[in-house]
Amino acid sequence: MSKENIKKKGISWFKSNNHSQDQLVENNSEQQAAKEEQLLNIEKHEQANAQKDSYLFSKDNQDKVVLDLMVSLENIVKDRQLILYKNKGLEEQLFTANETISRIKQDLIKKEQLLQESNKEILRLEGILTNKQMSYDQLLEDYKEYQDSSNTEYEQISNQLEIEINKYNKLNEESKNTQYKNMLRINELEEVIRSLEIENQRYEQQYQQILDEKSELMQTINDFTARMSFSFSPKPSTSNSTDSK
Repeated sequence: MSKENIKKKGISWFKSNNHSQDQLVENNSEQQAAKEEQLLNIEKHEQANAQKDSYLFSKDNQDKVVLDLMVSLENIVKDRQLILYKNKGLEEQLFTANETISRIKQDLIKKEQLLQESNKEILRLEGILTNKQMSYDQLLEDYKEYQDSSNTEYEQISNQLEIEINKYNKLNEESKNTQYKNMLRINELEEVIRSLEIENQRYEQQYQQILDEKSELMQTINDFTARMSFSFSPKPSTSNSTDSK
């Protein structure tokens, strides 16, 4: 496995965490990339030195077996150096990953604590919501009962009101008829009264005339009586003789 594949694997593994962890891993990846770049520079430098040292072993005038051995030895040395650098890089990556894992574990512990607290708060809110829902259901049931009773009472009152309105209309009609009849009767009585007043006035005039005639008659009678009494009154002698008898 090459360094590029290791780097990609590390980055893909770190990207599976949440946003805050991704930010931390990204910073660590940047630091790791800088370290890898430094290691590559060191490796190139050492490889250049190794190439210079290889020139110390002159391949001139060497047979094929020795040349093969020298080439094999150089390849083994290069592979060993490359493995050492890779192991060193992997160790640093492993150390960084362990630190990251430790921080992630601490974050997870804190988040679990927050989650537990959140769950407790959710349970408390659910209890409150349940109580409110029960209260709401009870209020809704009471409202339905009140609405039913109100509708029944409204229907009764409406029917009673309709009956009373019909009674009122009937009484009003009867009252109007009675008022009309009374008005006719009053008009009739007023006409009778006027007729009676006229007749009474006529009777009063007749009565006054009779009184006048009666007064004249009485005066005439009185005058006649007085004359008759004077005419038939006895003389004084006659009166005396009468008294002696």
